[in-house]
Amino acid sequence: MGEGSRIAFFGGSFDPPHCGHLAVARAAQAALQLDRVLFAPVAAQPLKPNGAGAGLEHRLAMTRLAIAGHAGLELSLADAPDPSGAAPSPNYTIDTLDRLRRDLPSDSKLFCLMGADSFLGLRHWHRGAEIPFAAPLIVAARPGQSLADLGAALPSGLSLTGGVAAESESEPLAMRTYVLRNASGEVAPFYVLPSLHMDISASQIRSEIRRGARSIPTLLPGSVARYIAEHALYR
Repeated sequence: MGEGSRIAFFGGSFDPPHCGHLAVARAAQAALQLDRVLFAPVAAQPLKPNGAGAGLEHRLAMTRLAIAGHAGLELSLADAPDPSGAAPSPNYTIDTLDRLRRDLPSDSKLFCLMGADSFLGLRHWHRGAEIPFAAPLIVAARPGQSLADLGAALPSGLSLTGGVAAESESEPLAMRTYVLRNASGEVAPFYVLPSLHMDISASQIRSEIRRGARSIPTLLPGSVARYIAEHALYR
């Protein structure tokens, strides 16, 4: 990894990776001048005990196809199973971020990128209150989402205060920057991307595929739609 890089970890099931994921990553790239966004399909999601709809190898393959040709978007195995052969265990974001930080040059900057749905569940994550201080959060907001809405979703002991507003009609991908504080008085920046008006969910896509809907290709990169069809996934 190059020195001085600005890198965002973008974890999730990516089951399947869709156009909304790409839009969030590209918006974050533009707003925070990120050098790299690491798409990291998770092997075992602690809050999804029944597992993903498609196996990890399929999700890795689809993610690789989805980001192909997009400069700065990279596939990461940071949340893949431990290659040492240890028994599978849940992947916790805080542990993944700690490993990534150890591997980065000291002058690099690591962020944690997530969609609104993931952020709204942060209080239920393992050591969720520590995550924003391991890597500043970049959250893609929902339409009409307010500071109060975001603050209410924070894990216990964290508070969010107004920071620098950087939005204008001439800069549609501008973001809002807030300040996050914990009970010990530590502070971290908290970045909110404006709504991208792309109301897409992977669960919606899986449901649409099961019922044979024809609108799916508009929600997915073409290469991913073809892969799903070729491998008869989500049927």
